[in-house]
Amino acid sequence: MRVKSWSSVVLALMLCGVVILAGCSGSKGSSNNGATGTGTGGKTETANPPQSTQDTLIVGRGGDSASLDPAIVTDGESLKITHQVFDSLLEYKEGTTEVQGSLAESWTVSEDGLKYTFKLRQGVKFHDGTDFNADAVVFNFTRWSDPKSEYKFEGDSFDYYDSMFGPDGKRIIKEAKAVDAISVEFTLTQPQAPFLQNLAMTSFGIASPAAIQEKKENFKNEPVGTGPFVFKEWKRNDSITLEKNPSYWREGLPKLNRVIVRSIPDNSARFNALQSGEIDLMEDLSPDDLATLEGNPNLQKIERPSNNVGYIGFNLKQKPFDDVKVRQALSHAVNKQAIIEAFFAGQAIPAVNPLPPSLWGYNDSIQDYEYDLEKAKQLLAEAGYPNGLPDEYTFYAMPVPRPYMPDGKKVAEVIQADFEKIGVKVKIESPEWATYLDDAKAGEKDDIFMLGWTGDNGDPDNFLYTLLDKDAIPSNNYSYYANDKLHEILIAAQKETEQSKREELYKQAQDIIKVDAPWVPLVHTTPLLAAKANVKGYVPAPTGTEYYYNVYFE
Repeated sequence: MRVKSWSSVVLALMLCGVVILAGCSGSKGSSNNGATGTGTGGKTETANPPQSTQDTLIVGRGGDSASLDPAIVTDGESLKITHQVFDSLLEYKEGTTEVQGSLAESWTVSEDGLKYTFKLRQGVKFHDGTDFNADAVVFNFTRWSDPKSEYKFEGDSFDYYDSMFGPDGKRIIKEAKAVDAISVEFTLTQPQAPFLQNLAMTSFGIASPAAIQEKKENFKNEPVGTGPFVFKEWKRNDSITLEKNPSYWREGLPKLNRVIVRSIPDNSARFNALQSGEIDLMEDLSPDDLATLEGNPNLQKIERPSNNVGYIGFNLKQKPFDDVKVRQALSHAVNKQAIIEAFFAGQAIPAVNPLPPSLWGYNDSIQDYEYDLEKAKQLLAEAGYPNGLPDEYTFYAMPVPRPYMPDGKKVAEVIQADFEKIGVKVKIESPEWATYLDDAKAGEKDDIFMLGWTGDNGDPDNFLYTLLDKDAIPSNNYSYYANDKLHEILIAAQKETEQSKREELYKQAQDIIKVDAPWVPLVHTTPLLAAKANVKGYVPAPTGTEYYYNVYFE
């Protein structure tokens, strides 16, 4: 793409004021102030941080979790923790999106693709000592699918269930039935090609029915699953402590006795904590620190497979962003290449489509909106705004680092400067993370917003249908974008079982999205992590959530 020169003001901003702060998909997670578990809450700093030992892994990350019930969140910071506490029926092999058994040992599929029968693993216990069985599986799926469930608590929504298996009234799972104690049968209303991929997602971790019935609303703060680690303590904005599950069904695992996940928002502080030995592993390494990391023999670089998109979304509920020419104009006013050069240190490429190019079904024939301020002004004029937009608009910039966005506020400031050149004034706001996600979902306080997505399951459906179909409003479609033709194509792609035909459908879908421009796809990144050199057995997942059960110290 063509890259035009920056003004002196923007250059000064980039060169003198760039401090990469705070270390995504995300989406809404229920929040709750104060400490949970056995911690004492409200802390934002740790006066005497826990010290690393050979049986305790201390992980540093940029933000806190929103909730610890995987069914009610879609943000990565929450799912990273719940992945350790819960198992799903299926899972992905380490470092891949290839499906294998987990709580389900095996499965069969009917010829018409409408019935899936799973044989469950026997002898598994939830962390509260109750039995995992077919009734527990049915309880969870019934809770997620029934909008009137007594176990759907105030303020909660099962966004991932709605996104993956259709909203109420359009459910793909017609029934989940216990055949016997160790067998569950799912009946679908229509074939769904990515059904097994979807079931393996972290969001569908099987929770203890007894714990949900007992804890009710507080289950989101004190989770109980069957996973390799047991929840112990949550100090808000400080740390979450997990302890080894001594009864885990995988023999000899986990290798660690304890995992402590600390929230350290500032990138430099987090990297300093790694260098000083306060933490053993850190997420979201600032690209600016890469050279220092590679020069330190006591540390190791870890690259997560690229499977994400960072984007700028337009809120189509708000005028004038319901006008496609306005959205196209603003798409021409974002200098992606310059942003990457200033903030990503070569660890990103410009995004053209919502799908990352590493995923099958990517449409590489689509040409991006070229950075062209004159073209942007022309389109605004055609939309009836020859002198620019009349009002000042709210631009939500992420307050925490994400794998696809190391510093949302600084990137937003650069975009703000270019928008002003075409007569579009925006004010940047960055509320606390859980509030940010709630506001973005509601679509009442933001006109433009910054978010991103890390793929959950290796299927294009997880990007296109989950984020941009009208069925996904408002669960993950925060742009409130609806196109009937796009919907027809995406539903057809779900029903189609032949991958080559699905691939063609997804390419058609990306053509439609390109023209409608509900987003400015911004970047696809290769997320960087770092660890002490003696940390072994850690395998980063393309989904952004991996188990810690194989990690050990050499």
